[in-house]
Amino acid sequence: MIDLHTHSTASDGSCPPRRLVALAVEARLSAIALTDHDTLAGIEEASLCGQSAGIRIIPGVEIEIASDNGEFHLLGLALGGERSSLETALAAVREHRRGRNARMVAKFQRAGFPVTLGELGGIAGGEIVSRAHFAQLLVEKGIVGSIEAAFSGYIGKGREFYEPKACLGLSEAVSLIAQAGGAAVIAHPVSLGIRGAALRRLLRDCRDLGVSGIEAWHPNHTLKETAGFARMARALGMIITGGSDFHGEHMPHRRLGFTSGGRAIPDSLLDSLP
Repeated sequence: MIDLHTHSTASDGSCPPRRLVALAVEARLSAIALTDHDTLAGIEEASLCGQSAGIRIIPGVEIEIASDNGEFHLLGLALGGERSSLETALAAVREHRRGRNARMVAKFQRAGFPVTLGELGGIAGGEIVSRAHFAQLLVEKGIVGSIEAAFSGYIGKGREFYEPKACLGLSEAVSLIAQAGGAAVIAHPVSLGIRGAALRRLLRDCRDLGVSGIEAWHPNHTLKETAGFARMARALGMIITGGSDFHGEHMPHRRLGFTSGGRAIPDSLLDSLP
C-alpha cells in the first residue's frame, strides 16, 4: 500500500512530518507523497525520517490553480530535481495568502465574530494559515459544529466570509513542476465542478499543456466517479494516481493508504511516476 496525497503541519494537516511518517510506517505503507499546500517546507524532515524508517518519501506539493471552474488543485509529484524556481513562486503565493487571511479576519470581526490572526497562527503552528485553520477555529469557538459546516456556511467559495487568494496559472505551475523533475497531476477532479464533454475538453487541454495525470482515486470520489476518471485518463494517455488526502485529526474520517470507497491504494500506482 502507498499514499500519493498527504498533508502535514507544514500546511493544514495536524501531524508534523515526522509523525506523519511514523503513522505511515504503523499502517505498513511502502511509500507516501507529502503534498502540502503551496509549500515544500516539510519535505526535508519527512525524507530524513523516511530514510531512518525504511519508507519511501515522495517529494510533492499541492497548488491551487486560477480557474473559472470550481476549485482546481494540481499535485506536483516526485519533485526530485532543482526546486528553487518552484520555491520562489510558492513564496509569492504564501505572501499573497497572508493578505487574504487578514481580509477574512476583518470580515469576521466586522460581523461580530471573535476571530484574530494570532489565534489562527496558534492553531496553524507554522507559516501557512489556510481556510482549514479558520474552520478549526470556528469549531473551537462553537460558531459551527464541524469543519464541513464552516466551509459550507461561512468560508467556502461564494460564502460571506470567503476571500480569494492569488493563484498560479496552470501553464506556469506545470512548467515549475517540470523544472523540479516532477509530474503534474490534477487533484480530486470532482472539485472542478464540471462533467461530461466539458470535463473531457478541460482534461484534454490540461494534457496538452503538460499535465501528466489525474488523481482518479480520492475519498471524495464514488467508485463510479473513480472508474470514469480512470477511463478518461487512459483515453488521454495520462497516468492515474490515488491518495487519501490525509489531514490527520482535522479530517479524521480519512485514513492513510485508503481512498475511494475505502479501498487500499496499491503500490502499482508508483510505476508511472518519474
